[in-house]
Amino acid sequence: MLSNLKAQAPDKILMLIEEFKADTRQGKIDLGVGVYKDPQGVTPVMRAVKAAEHRIWESQTTKAYTGLAGEPEYRNAMASMILSDVPADRLASVATVGGTGAIRQALELARLANPDVRVFVSDPTWPNHLSIMKFMGLPFTEYRYFDGTTRGVDFDGMKADIAKAAKGDIVLLHGCCHNPTGANLTPEQWAEVADILQASGAVPLIDLAYQGFGDGLDADATGTRLIADRLPEVLIAASCSKNFGIYRERTGILMTLAENTAARDLAQGSMAYLNRQNYSFPPDHGARIVSTILTDAALRADWAAELEEVRNTMLGLRDQLASELRDLSGSDRFDFIAHHRGMFSRLGATPEQVAALKTEAAIYMVGDSRLNIAGLNRDTAPILARAIIDAGI
Repeated sequence: MLSNLKAQAPDKILMLIEEFKADTRQGKIDLGVGVYKDPQGVTPVMRAVKAAEHRIWESQTTKAYTGLAGEPEYRNAMASMILSDVPADRLASVATVGGTGAIRQALELARLANPDVRVFVSDPTWPNHLSIMKFMGLPFTEYRYFDGTTRGVDFDGMKADIAKAAKGDIVLLHGCCHNPTGANLTPEQWAEVADILQASGAVPLIDLAYQGFGDGLDADATGTRLIADRLPEVLIAASCSKNFGIYRERTGILMTLAENTAARDLAQGSMAYLNRQNYSFPPDHGARIVSTILTDAALRADWAAELEEVRNTMLGLRDQLASELRDLSGSDRFDFIAHHRGMFSRLGATPEQVAALKTEAAIYMVGDSRLNIAGLNRDTAPILARAIIDAGI
């Protein structure tokens, strides 16, 4: 049986990680892997996470299964953080295996509801979005999003393309800190997107993986909250990997907003059913860390303060890199880096220029020129700026 398997194409980002590890050059810089790193190059355990884990260790009396949907305390706390005003009569939710698991469950749910569903996805998007849809055999259409000239959002193109979605289709939107480009919609643009979706009857699926990494916890949820207020049906897939720094705990949530309580109950039952089919009971440790933090005033304040430190560190690196490039190039053509938000920006370099950065300067980034700002520090930002100019980008 196993000899009949076909070799799968390796993940390009995982390949890049292995290449970086094998590089013996001093001063090499990893801007590929999508995790936050502090100025010392470490992905730290947040203070509140350590405190919450200690509290859980002292008080937990069982390792029995949680519910199929996960613990209500976690789901309620996440809904409050994301939506602020929670419409309990419309909201259903389940804990998932990370944000990736939430995306997969959302697409499974959409296919259960509409076997002919199409998914409209931004060009570009997180590569795993496309990988999952291809594996599931879901038809998808890319809508214009990133303007390679301005390094901003091609909003006119986006509007024209998502207007082609029909009732029952899914339009996948990045809630904030667009991956891989870093280019975000404005609140006014979110309102226009809502108008288009209202007119078509298409259902938004919002991937909210970076809340708190852009302009702040509430500001980063502006688009998601606007869509939730305006539309009768919404799917929201959220991750705790980045804003709580618990990548390996695989902590996520899928939320649905339905038009009425009957539809909400159908969605809740269907999502619990999907959990049962895919992995039965969801993991609890990361979810319990998150709920412990979000329901304790002191822990939440300390977590929010440290998250602000992380966010401001990345903003400072963006400003520094843009300034270095402005001085070296004698132009403002790299100022988009300071305007982007989140961990990533897309430089607009060719694959050949990206390869040159790796070969000549030991600087690793994804082939589409997505760079992880959090892979820099104050000492390596000038090195990257000089290498970008020398590569002719």
